Amino acid sequence: MTTERIIRILAGFFVMLSLALGWQGSPLFVSEWFLAFTAFVGFNLFQSGFTGFCPPEKLLRRLGVRGGGSCGN
Repeated sequence: MTTERIIRILAGFFVMLSLALGWQGSPLFVSEWFLAFTAFVGFNLFQSGFTGFCPPEKLLRRLGVRGGGSCGN
């Protein structure tokens, strides 16, 4: 698996988890403050699209995961 694919999976998982924990209608509801984590993940995805800066990507590369992208980095 590539870093790009892992990051997409993690971001999707964190969004779904934080919505489940922050939405009052959810059986997993804990606190509305988990919705702030949803916003944080969304903001990081937004800024990384413009800047290319993504801390999880750097961490995954250090762990030896091959890079993503069309060039096979």
